[in-house]
Amino acid sequence: MRQKRAKAYRKLMHLYCQSFGFRQPYQVLVDAETCRMAISHKIDIVKQLGTVLQGEIKPMITQCCIHELYLQGKPQQDATDLAKTFERRKCNHKEPIAGDDCLLSVVGDSNKHRYVITTQSHPLRVQLRSIPATPIVHINRSVVVLEPPSDITLQAKTRAEEQVLHATILDKDHTTASAPKTNPLPKKKKGPKGPNPLSVKKKKAPPANQSKANEVENVVRVGVKRQREDTDNEDSEVRSPSSQDEHRKRKRKRKHAKSATHTISE
Repeated sequence: MRQKRAKAYRKLMHLYCQSFGFRQPYQVLVDAETCRMAISHKIDIVKQLGTVLQGEIKPMITQCCIHELYLQGKPQQDATDLAKTFERRKCNHKEPIAGDDCLLSVVGDSNKHRYVITTQSHPLRVQLRSIPATPIVHINRSVVVLEPPSDITLQAKTRAEEQVLHATILDKDHTTASAPKTNPLPKKKKGPKGPNPLSVKKKKAPPANQSKANEVENVVRVGVKRQREDTDNEDSEVRSPSSQDEHRKRKRKRKHAKSATHTISE
């Protein structure tokens, strides 16, 4: 199967699953003519149906359809053997009727059991298109084909979506009406922000032992400073007479120098 066709079939079966509740394994009703076509064209009908429907299938056949194969005798023995491998679907017909009429009665007006119909009868396919949510499969030149949804099926899909949407809107209205009204929370006014608490973190107090050590160190420093001041005062007192003598000598030298310059000028 080509990729484009497989993608279209996957979307189509997704539509039936989401809108009409189809589930795997899909129940596939096969008529007598489909069994004959599968044998004549050498088609593995079960495998091909699984490929077309993009999932697991459960092939089924009604008692009336298999009765048609019995009536044809040995020429259709292979088709009869193929039909016997399918699951029997009870149609509740006491006397066998035509296969098309039997399938129509099983599907009903709405296909409530969600059957996929595989038939080669053109009149039956035309009648099935008037029943919503009925996938139709047929064989066209040894190729198994899934027909696109009919207009009635698409209309039923839109109605189902509208009902679901309307139900959700009613539920929301009911919940909003039943819910108690709560006062809205006051909006926080924007203003200047405070400082970063980490930036104004208080300094840790020094331990008791360190404070005592600092006090002792300060006392020692004060004592040493006082000793230096005392020694400086003593040195100044001891050295003061000599400094006075030096000062006197300097004055004398200045006087002698002035007198010498005065005599030379005369």
